Amino acid sequence: MININRILTIAKKEIIHIKRDRASLVIALILPIFLLLLFGFAVSSDVDNLKLSVYDGSKTIESRELINKLNNSTYLKVYEYVDTPDAVEKSLDYGRTKIGVIIPDYFTKKLRRGESTDVQFLIDGSDPYIAKTAASYSSQIINHYSQLKLANYSSKNKETLIKPYNLLLYNPTLESSKFNIPGIIGLILQNITIMLTAFSIVREKEKGTIEQLIMTPISPLELVIGKIAPYVFIAFFELDVTLILGKIIFGVDIKGSLILLIFLGTIFLTSSLAIGIFISTISNTQLEAMHLSLAYLLPSVILSGFVFPREAMPKIIYFISCFIPLTYFNEILRGIILKGVGIRELLHPIAALMTLIIIIIVVSIKKFKKTLD
Repeated sequence: MININRILTIAKKEIIHIKRDRASLVIALILPIFLLLLFGFAVSSDVDNLKLSVYDGSKTIESRELINKLNNSTYLKVYEYVDTPDAVEKSLDYGRTKIGVIIPDYFTKKLRRGESTDVQFLIDGSDPYIAKTAASYSSQIINHYSQLKLANYSSKNKETLIKPYNLLLYNPTLESSKFNIPGIIGLILQNITIMLTAFSIVREKEKGTIEQLIMTPISPLELVIGKIAPYVFIAFFELDVTLILGKIIFGVDIKGSLILLIFLGTIFLTSSLAIGIFISTISNTQLEAMHLSLAYLLPSVILSGFVFPREAMPKIIYFISCFIPLTYFNEILRGIILKGVGIRELLHPIAALMTLIIIIIVVSIKKFKKTLD
């Protein structure tokens, strides 16, 4: 027989416990609202304003008119003009643009003679969804422009005055696994490292052994290095396993340098370890550490571009995503694994990642020293 009074007594005791643990209460109340607003704005499969690089070999009224048609759509925006067709591909290698258009020098000559001509689009296929959308948008715009020109020029072929040719780079078969596996590698390295590091120091606080460590001659830096060293080896083991399984099971080859990938992966791990230490310094219990870890990890999954394209996010959400190290590590992973590019093409994400790491490490060490004091 259930006794209501005993249940109420236990519930009253639990309410008192919740009131005492104000940090967990605040996190539990605010986190759902924060995640709802963040995901509501950030989660979108719409792809607008894709950056476009342009090579105009014709340089005529008609070619400029076509470029304006592409630029005036809500889907594509001209980011840069280049001097050679090779520079269009370079722009995609560097990640500056997602799509490039090459207008040949014979474009207007053939158009004015009423002959069929062509326009080539180079599309970054590393993200299959963006690639499919970009190919569809570009074909629609070209076909619409072609129909408009039929009224001005007499053509033997009334349906194909201008033919769009799409060339998919890096992932020509648009396999989703080749897009997802590099992102999953970054996600695993980040999540496991942050949570294990955060819990390791908070556990010492809960057991009361952190005071015993402080009383020893060990310095704060030695304490931090000693605490995170085992997790560095665990993270490297995870990196090796995910790369091997990605190759064996999903057929994802590393087109670029494995040494460069491991080196930059080490840098990224440093940021994850520093974030874990920071969380541990502001948490008093493992429950608080878990809540704070989730408050960081869940948004980072969405905002880093792992699932949804950052190009589709509102500007304020896009701006916030620039302060998440995983955002840049995803660019690095996909650049090395799918594109096979080197350090020169990855300078921008590397510089951004290094800047964030320095800030995070400085803040974490200062907070950790203050906690020990």
